[in-house]
Amino acid sequence: MSKLKGKKIVLAVCGSIAAYKSAILIRQLIKAGAEVKVILTASASQFITPLTLSTLSKNPVITDFTNNAETWNSHVELGLWADAMVIAPASANTIAKMALGMCDNMLLATYLSAKCPVFFAPAMDLDMWKHKSVKHNIDLLLSYGNILIPVENGELASGLTGDGRMAEPEHIMMHLKDYFA
Repeated sequence: MSKLKGKKIVLAVCGSIAAYKSAILIRQLIKAGAEVKVILTASASQFITPLTLSTLSKNPVITDFTNNAETWNSHVELGLWADAMVIAPASANTIAKMALGMCDNMLLATYLSAKCPVFFAPAMDLDMWKHKSVKHNIDLLLSYGNILIPVENGELASGLTGDGRMAEPEHIMMHLKDYFA
């Protein structure tokens, strides 16, 4: 039996070229028996569409507090519903906002309301990843009890090679399965 069977996962997707990996991650989560709800930031929708993610997750994608005139998405309900929140890719911008407790979108409001473990899988270019402010913000997130899924080494969108690649979906799955074991 899968360690993720019946688990409720909020997958939050930030603006990054690595957002395409979120589709693969959703497929793997669903295949493992998890229920997945997706939060997509405005910048993430420049990289992957809500239609793709809603089709794969079998749930409407949440982009803001209201999806239409009749619906209000409660960040508190979503934070209480989840067994885990996974932010993948986690951009430098979102990591900074999380570290400082800023709240200007649905992802951040849900993060600040979450009562479940929060995993984050950074994705950024090599120079950004090495910057002292990013390291400081990650240290803050870890001190709050968040769980880092380490970046991987490889070719980056800039053409450079080095650390900063978002972990592959199967590696994110391993972190979740280990946590729930």
